[in-house]
Amino acid sequence: MKIINDLGIQIPQVYLPKAGTDLNKWAVIACDQFTSEPEYWQAVEKLVGHAPSTLNLTFPEVHLEKPGEEERIQSIQASMQKYMQEGILQPRDGFIYVERTVGGKTRKGIMLCLDLERYDYNKGSSSLIRATEGTIVDRLPPRIKIRQGAAMELPHILVLIDDPHHTVIEPLSAAKSTLEKLYDFDLMLESGHLTGYAVNQDFENKTIDALRGLADPETFAAKYDLEPDQPVLLFAMGDGNHSLATAKAIWEKVKPQVGMDHPSRYALVEVENVHDDGLEFEPIHRVLFNLKKDLFAELQKTFGENFSYTEVASSDEMIQRVDSAEGEQQVIGLVGGGRASEFGVIEIAHASSHLAVGTIQSFLDAFLKDGGAEKIDYVHGEDVVERLALQAGNAGFYLAGMHKSELFKTVILDGALPRKTFSMGEAKEKRFYMEARKIS
Repeated sequence: MKIINDLGIQIPQVYLPKAGTDLNKWAVIACDQFTSEPEYWQAVEKLVGHAPSTLNLTFPEVHLEKPGEEERIQSIQASMQKYMQEGILQPRDGFIYVERTVGGKTRKGIMLCLDLERYDYNKGSSSLIRATEGTIVDRLPPRIKIRQGAAMELPHILVLIDDPHHTVIEPLSAAKSTLEKLYDFDLMLESGHLTGYAVNQDFENKTIDALRGLADPETFAAKYDLEPDQPVLLFAMGDGNHSLATAKAIWEKVKPQVGMDHPSRYALVEVENVHDDGLEFEPIHRVLFNLKKDLFAELQKTFGENFSYTEVASSDEMIQRVDSAEGEQQVIGLVGGGRASEFGVIEIAHASSHLAVGTIQSFLDAFLKDGGAEKIDYVHGEDVVERLALQAGNAGFYLAGMHKSELFKTVILDGALPRKTFSMGEAKEKRFYMEARKIS
């Protein structure tokens, strides 16, 4: 496959389901969604039945740490081999231009491969491809276990470029009527529509040239008012940080045996422009399950006189107070938690982190380590945080989102954000598995 070394990318060979496959059953949402809502995955299983589906090629994390894990991994690997041998998956070379429409918005992207030699998820990284949030190394082993024996990868990874003048992806959108359409179908369970187009050689070259324009060191330094020797950040993680980190960990492990010219050196991703009008950053909320300790006592002990709490009459009032907060104090909504009022607002003064999400995450990490709750989950949408947090013994933290235009400069100047700071859309807007790529 063609490698563009200066950009850290490879032109991929992508495997797509053969003509006649029911794509509504084939494409399934990212495995890390609806992890506290098993009824969603039950609905997926019922809909798919025995049809060819990426459900059989991926490991929904709702099943992690539950009986049958080894058998599920073996079944996934067997299904990959079966789909290849029976011709259900068929190869094609080149970029794919994709459009995802959901909730009245359309996001645009390009499928390509990133060179894992140009990616470093460690704190303080200055690599061409960087994480935007802290990577939890302890979360990698189960993902490594699933990927390391797999013949193929199916990505839900979304990577961002900062292209305010719309030079890379948007020209493909304008010319899509001239491109070969590869797939065009409605996604399951009211998750919108997905369309993919083959990018021809002429537009492939133009896309590469436009990426080179973004990666030019002088252009990069001028855009962010940096010193001219500042290392270029071309690709920033959007969604799927731990999936790309898993691919990197496996690559570092195998490269002494397989050499540098091996498919596992690269990872298939979708690249989107952070300035795409269809792309929105949504906050990620926290839910604690089965509290074991007095949450309020621990909050007060941790933050002391910098902590205050106010009860509010409704969810709407809580959301309004959090979303409109200004000033130096950090404001976080609280749902449940064993208080008389179901909703309240936490205010923290003189916080150690620049963002409220970083402040509360540091508290929650310590709270969980001390056995304060059975587990934590990260959820999308105020309706989900309320439904889960208002169950007996639970507590939820509602957080405001960050503006997407702040992302690149914040990562360049301050490094990775606190983990689970933002999400590119709500749960049903997440990437669906559609394309596959051989990695062994």
